[in-house]
Amino acid sequence: MSEQQEQRDPAPHADAETVEQVVRGQLAKALGGRRGMIEAAVPTVVFTVLWISTRQIETALVVSVSAALVLLVVRLVQRSTVQFVLNALFGIGLGWLFVTLSARGGASEDEQALAYFLPGILYNSGYAVLLAFTCLIGWPLVGFMVGSVTGDPTAWHHDKQVVRLCSRLTWLLVLPCVVRVAAQAPVWLAGRSGAMEADTAVAVLGVLKIALGWPLQVAALAAMVWLLARNHTPVASSSSVSEATEVRGERD
Repeated sequence: MSEQQEQRDPAPHADAETVEQVVRGQLAKALGGRRGMIEAAVPTVVFTVLWISTRQIETALVVSVSAALVLLVVRLVQRSTVQFVLNALFGIGLGWLFVTLSARGGASEDEQALAYFLPGILYNSGYAVLLAFTCLIGWPLVGFMVGSVTGDPTAWHHDKQVVRLCSRLTWLLVLPCVVRVAAQAPVWLAGRSGAMEADTAVAVLGVLKIALGWPLQVAALAAMVWLLARNHTPVASSSSVSEATEVRGERD
C-alpha cells in the first residue's frame, strides 16, 4: 500500500466502538460506491450487446476484456484502487475459460455464449452455501470482520449477542446469492435445453446479471444498515476482546 493510500484510509476502523460501526465501514469499502458498480457492469453489458448484435463469441469476449482493461488503465493513472476492475476481469476470465472448454467439447456458438454466464451461477450457489454453512455452525462470516478489527479473529464468538447479530447480517448476504441463482439458473437451463431461444436466454441472463448484481447488493446493504441502526453492540464486549484492544492501544 502506498503512503498516499495510507494517509487516505488511516486505520478506518481503529476508533470503532460498536460492531455496527465496524460492519458498516467494511461493507462500504467492499461495495466501492457507484464507480465500482459501473466497473462491474460494463463488461457484461458489452459482452451481451455484442453477442446479440454480431453473434461472434470471440469478438464479444475480446471487446469486453478491452473495456475492462481501459477501466483498469484509468484507475492506474489516477492511482486509485483497482480492486473492482480486477474483480470484473477475473469474472470475464472465468467466463472465457468456460467458453473455451465448451468450444473444445464441440458446443455450438449458442452453447458457448450460455457457458459465459455459468461461472456466475456456480459462484453464487457456492457462496450462498458457504455463508449459510458458517451461520449454521455458529461461526457467521461477518463475525470475522469484527475480529479483524479487534486484533483477535475469534474472540467475538464468546459473546452470544455479537454472534446473533453477525448471523443475521450474514443471512442477509446469503439472500442476494439465492435470488440470483433462482432467477438465472432456470433461464440458463431453458436456453441450454432448447426450451428458450439461445439469443433470448443470453439477453435475459445479461439483463439479470446486471439487475441482480450491484443493485441487489445495495438492497441487501440497505437492509443490513437498517438492522445495524437498531443495535448498539460493543466491539470489546468480551474480556478477551477488551484485552486485545488494550494491548493494541499500549503499542500505539
